[in-house]
Amino acid sequence: MDQSTSSQGAVPGYRVPPPPAADLIAWPEGFGTRFTIFVDTEEEFDWNAPLGRDTHGLSHVAAIPEAHRRFADRGVPLTYMVDYPIATDPQAIDMLSAVLADGVSAIGTQLHSWVNPPFDEALTPANSFAGNLPEALEAAKIDALTAAITAAFGAVPRAYRAGRYGIGPATFGLLAARGYVLDSSIRSAYRYSDEGGPDFGAIGNHAFRAGPGGAIIELPLTTVFTGFARRGGIGLYNALGRLPKGRGIFARTHLLSRVALTPEEMPLADALEAVAVAVGEGVRVLNFSFHSPSVAPGHTPYVRDAAGLRAFHHWWDRIFADLERRGVAPASLREIIDTAALPPASALR
Repeated sequence: MDQSTSSQGAVPGYRVPPPPAADLIAWPEGFGTRFTIFVDTEEEFDWNAPLGRDTHGLSHVAAIPEAHRRFADRGVPLTYMVDYPIATDPQAIDMLSAVLADGVSAIGTQLHSWVNPPFDEALTPANSFAGNLPEALEAAKIDALTAAITAAFGAVPRAYRAGRYGIGPATFGLLAARGYVLDSSIRSAYRYSDEGGPDFGAIGNHAFRAGPGGAIIELPLTTVFTGFARRGGIGLYNALGRLPKGRGIFARTHLLSRVALTPEEMPLADALEAVAVAVGEGVRVLNFSFHSPSVAPGHTPYVRDAAGLRAFHHWWDRIFADLERRGVAPASLREIIDTAALPPASALR
């Protein structure tokens, strides 16, 4: 399939090629095994409705300081990947500026193309993956968001995530040209091609260099296969997807599950097993994530009520205890960038 870009955009279903072994990042021995957390800091919307430009809210930002305190009390920095509605809202800017006073958390960029100007594209499912847009339009949206974040927080962001994990063949080059040094748009072992999005089926959990001249650190969201048949990996998982209820049967019988490191839709027991597998497989940076609207009840399918919020925080408490027991320490965005031996991002906050 031709994956090139043009004035009409990339061919939907971009299949991201695996990195050559030489491009895998060799973390120094003294760095140890670490973990980091990226927060998709975004507007609230109806997860069951079509995406809209104006049908969203921001009321959950009032809950961010208390949620942040829970992580800060454990010595865990967060990287807030901010999208356009957040970066242009005065209350959100004030709330996030206050939590950055911990000195180790950071602001990055998250591009939700459907709420990020310029709006020169049709509002379609395929176009919600920014990497499918014409290169000039993807670039213009990145520029608008970067400028908004810089104005809001007084520092140029150096880390990027595409909303819906929607990178395309031009994305890394556009980021490198704009001074970004880290991307975390890849969700290891996931495929969004049925929706017109990218296919990450060939990508593992190890960080690697990407883009022109290896200028970008790619830090995939950690996803592992657990269960007695986990050696079958993505090949077996994909085959099960072609069988009626195949994946569900294998998951319920503890034969094979695909587990991402997030409290959203990933049961605690499965996540604890996934951490054990990732550490055992030599993943040196475990990359966790969650959506900012989950810090208040009623804004995501994952935290519907007060009980759901208690479960969300309990998930993290148990995960942190397990990571500490294993000697896996937290890492800030700055530490990751500096340790990867790329030019340090002096403007990180």
